[in-house]
Amino acid sequence: MFAGFDVDVIARSWPYLLRVGMVFTLQLTALAMLGGVVLGTVLALMRTSRIRPLALAAGAYVNLVRSVPLVLVIFWFYFLVPYIAAWAIGADEPVRVGAFWSALVTFTLFEAAYYCEIMRSGIASVPRAQAWAAQALGMDYRQTMRHVVLPQAFRNMIPLLLTQTIVLFQDVSLVYVLSIPDFVGAASKVAQRDGRLAEMYLFVAVVYFVLCYALSRLVERLQHRVYR
Repeated sequence: MFAGFDVDVIARSWPYLLRVGMVFTLQLTALAMLGGVVLGTVLALMRTSRIRPLALAAGAYVNLVRSVPLVLVIFWFYFLVPYIAAWAIGADEPVRVGAFWSALVTFTLFEAAYYCEIMRSGIASVPRAQAWAAQALGMDYRQTMRHVVLPQAFRNMIPLLLTQTIVLFQDVSLVYVLSIPDFVGAASKVAQRDGRLAEMYLFVAVVYFVLCYALSRLVERLQHRVYR
């Protein structure tokens, strides 16, 4: 201990924080990233579609989601999803969805809007001559996108997708407002229990900095390899 700063509380608590809080954070990040990429790809294909109603609907969704603060979306889905689920299945009472599933649905739908724009830019980065050549060989639109355009687009998008995933990893800490035991939530419980807020939040900041900085440097190296 020095100047009232107790470092022993970090030594005692970090196994619990990493085993419980960080595992939850990484799990939610991975699942939301996977769902967001899949849904974002669908939205990107809709936005680039020649069918105008599909393009307008996808564009409206993306613009709406990107204009709303994430913390408000988290609250909305946490309180509204049980009623929406009850309406969908015809139940009389709200369905108990749970904080984790509400958070997963929220982050998947929210991040899909950002992944959509990344995917759309990746698709636009592929020269149109590639699609024309595929169509000249007899490929239809689905085959062209699957075998020619999307593989090249994904290669161009990898650095941006990873960068957005780092942002998602940081944004997951917002589930703290729902009292979910993510990394920040677990640290908050320990801090309130031991009365050591400064030590615990400093430890959280250091862990986030180390992980995000290391991942950012990895993305930079990957970006040099992809775009060189």
